[in-house]
Amino acid sequence: MKFRTIASVLLMLISTMAFAQSGGEKKGEQAVQPNPFSTFNKFAYARLKTILVSSAEKMPEENYNFKPTDAVRSYGQIVGHVADAQYTFCSVALGEKNPGLKIEQTKTTKADLVAALKDAVAYCDKAYDSMTDASGSQMVKLFDLDMPKLGVLNVNNMHDMEHYGNLVTYMRLKNIVPPTSEQPPAAPQKK
Repeated sequence: MKFRTIASVLLMLISTMAFAQSGGEKKGEQAVQPNPFSTFNKFAYARLKTILVSSAEKMPEENYNFKPTDAVRSYGQIVGHVADAQYTFCSVALGEKNPGLKIEQTKTTKADLVAALKDAVAYCDKAYDSMTDASGSQMVKLFDLDMPKLGVLNVNNMHDMEHYGNLVTYMRLKNIVPPTSEQPPAAPQKK
């Protein structure tokens, strides 16, 4: 199930980027898009942040302490962890000091966690919005590894997807349809 979700997201992203790049050129010409790597990364993040925030908003307050087993984080702790991680990864990409807010350890209510997650993705928006392919090739340290800034944002996207998978499982166990499984609204009928 998790593989199908990841594969579906990747196929959607690849086809969308291919479609975006194919418009307007003549037969035999290749469209030149500035910053294709950072643009794609930003596109992927835009989708991920939307489904993460939607997941945080969708789960009822009474389920924020829910854990399928004692060995794992609660739903609220995962939301807090994801918010903390946004600061961890994006501060590195921005060349800033991580504010170290410890959201997972200090926030417990749904309202506080949703607000903290929204603030965290707004912080990351600065990193994604300012990234170019050239600036993304600058090397930085992440967990004592040398990595390009764009690689740091890729790791953030992978981390977000990993924990969205956790949130999906928790929602399914509570009979809640996750954001990526919701049916889109019906298209308006032509008269």
